[in-house]
Amino acid sequence: MASSPTDLPVHRFLGRDGARLVYREMGEGRPLILIHGFFSTAMVNWVRYGHAATIAARGYRVIMPDLRGHGDSAKSHDAESYPPDVLADDGFALVEQLALTDYDLGGYSLGARTTVRMLARGATPGRAVLAGMGFEGIVHTAGRGAHFRRILTNLGTFNPGSVEWMAEAFLKTVDGDPVALLHILDTFVDTPREALARIGMPTLVLVGAKDDDNGSAEELAAALPDGRYAVVPGNHMSAVTKPELGAAIAGFLGGGTPSEV
Repeated sequence: MASSPTDLPVHRFLGRDGARLVYREMGEGRPLILIHGFFSTAMVNWVRYGHAATIAARGYRVIMPDLRGHGDSAKSHDAESYPPDVLADDGFALVEQLALTDYDLGGYSLGARTTVRMLARGATPGRAVLAGMGFEGIVHTAGRGAHFRRILTNLGTFNPGSVEWMAEAFLKTVDGDPVALLHILDTFVDTPREALARIGMPTLVLVGAKDDDNGSAEELAAALPDGRYAVVPGNHMSAVTKPELGAAIAGFLGGGTPSEV
């Protein structure tokens, strides 16, 4: 194991199209794939604020890929490398190449949407976690990236302290590639309510108390046959920094209900 959480070795896998992608992992035990959000990375989303360590302490092997276009994974500038649903394709490639048959799966924001796409297309984890996501962000993805598209195409023009300026500052801290990230916005695919109704495993829908960026998380939980709705402090950007997020995920995966966390 790495000597510290910031020294996790990089492991490589290939997307179904041959793209060179990476993941990191922490802990030993039942496999859990956790997928980060847009603009972010596995290290920022899951390691920096202690979530991976909290979950690993419950007896999990936490597997955290960098999505294509992000982190240490391939950041092609070729639009053909970003067909619809390619992030779900990459998720399936990771499951296949690690030969996972009994595992759990989850994500935050874009990672949650990617998780839903995998579930809708036949992924069969024991449990699923959809954090930082609401009903509208799953069933109606058209235009969802408009805010980020405006930021990525107008870098350097925003007033200091503005929401856009802060997003651009974060982009710089993760060495984000604006061209690759713009292509990611073209990969979104809707998941209709009927498909959600066929996702039968226990699924935690976890959201910040002040996060309505992607619509109602409570409605998303209600649309799932075994959805469990839970709230942690924060908004869409800050909830991921709160220890309550990792604790809620660990409690759910550990067999407890969200109210027991």
